[in-house]
Amino acid sequence: MVFNSLIFVLFFILVTTFYFLLPHKYRWALLLLASSIFYMYFLPIYILILGFTICIDYYAGVFIAKAKGNARRRWLVLSIIANVGVLAVFKYYNFLNDSLTTFLGLFNYYNSIPFLHILLPVGLSFHTFQAMSYTIEVYRKNQEPENHFGIYALYVMFYPQLVAGPIERPQNILHQFHEKKRFEYAQVTEGLKLILWGFVKKIIVADRLAIYTDAVYGNYQHHSGVSMIIASFFFIFQIYCDFSGYSDIAIGCARVMGINLMTNFRRPFFAKSIQEVWQRWHISLTTWFRDYVYFPLGGSRKGKVILLRNLLIVFAISGLWHGAGWTFVIWGLLNGTVLVIEHLMSPVLRKVHAFFGIFQNGVRIFFTVSLFVAMAVFFRAPKIDQSWAMLKAMFTLKPGHIYKGEPPTAFAYCVFALVLLLSVEFIQEYFPKHDPMNHQRIAVRYGFYTFLVTALLMTGVFNGGQFVYFQF
Repeated sequence: MVFNSLIFVLFFILVTTFYFLLPHKYRWALLLLASSIFYMYFLPIYILILGFTICIDYYAGVFIAKAKGNARRRWLVLSIIANVGVLAVFKYYNFLNDSLTTFLGLFNYYNSIPFLHILLPVGLSFHTFQAMSYTIEVYRKNQEPENHFGIYALYVMFYPQLVAGPIERPQNILHQFHEKKRFEYAQVTEGLKLILWGFVKKIIVADRLAIYTDAVYGNYQHHSGVSMIIASFFFIFQIYCDFSGYSDIAIGCARVMGINLMTNFRRPFFAKSIQEVWQRWHISLTTWFRDYVYFPLGGSRKGKVILLRNLLIVFAISGLWHGAGWTFVIWGLLNGTVLVIEHLMSPVLRKVHAFFGIFQNGVRIFFTVSLFVAMAVFFRAPKIDQSWAMLKAMFTLKPGHIYKGEPPTAFAYCVFALVLLLSVEFIQEYFPKHDPMNHQRIAVRYGFYTFLVTALLMTGVFNGGQFVYFQF
């Protein structure tokens, strides 16, 4: 069940209505049932995988809290092995097997290990990481074990953020399922505004830009360097609006019920460095890697060399988390390398920035976004050779065709979508008091809501399909 569908809208209205009608003690059961239905809508059999890891992690948390000494560590290791094992089989087995086949082929050896013909469970990486954070936090004694099995299962399966995050921490959300939530007008309206803006991002921006991006990346040999630059620029905004749109809808749905999820994006295209981009982009994942990988490796406490090593390790793993392919690993390593360069050259970069004076923020944003777009070619292209070929064509401004879909209307819609997005986010970033979504004047607010709904109906792409990050 995808958010940008009529059946989800009806599902959300029905579940939310019953949520407020039911006594508090039954609400967890309603949400758990609704979450199960939501997940089984994709592929029912895979609910068994969720059930398996939920059982393992629930009892691991109980036994970690009761055990002492090395026994605590053994239960934690069991939980991590179970979660990573499921992820490895479904997401990385064929990738590793294919890499082994290629390697053995260099020496004329045949790989007899069979490939698995299975579908990746939707959102597996998201709920796996959320489950792991629970047992790690219990092990660290930052979280008491959840004794109510149904509440713990709901922590993993809460339908708004089940398949594409935000990746929550037990400290933030578990206690909220125990608290009695009342219908509050302010919470409901705030949640509905987030949902509306999430739909705008997905249906007007992401799915509209995807038409151009898919056409160019799917037939890149016949397109010019300028066309590839436009498509790559469009892609980074496409994936941002696709993913942050999902997050906005998820956070909004939860907010209507009085449940607060963490912020996952903060207008990353106004960042002035790649480091700042990752402080604004997919915040729930970057903080997860920070707390459970970067800090345990030593963080920045053991000197600059270890810090730089840790950055490369974290971003290589982050790349692999995003997809089972070498293009994702390269994309992660490129981001890590740029962060290393920013650290090493920070004194020089400060002098360069100062040279531009009052224009330095604009120049820094431009170069940051441009660099992020160039690295994202590896994220979007299915093969490494295509990535290199496209980058070469972009830097040499290869002549050729510039695809415009159905000119001039299709391209004009893309421009309109980007202008709408960037105008609103510019105001939110620099003039938050004048944010049209939360303006003090009722006429401005409701006039803007009306404009957005009209724009959705007139320019939206309603057959865009599921969200990109479902595949992760």
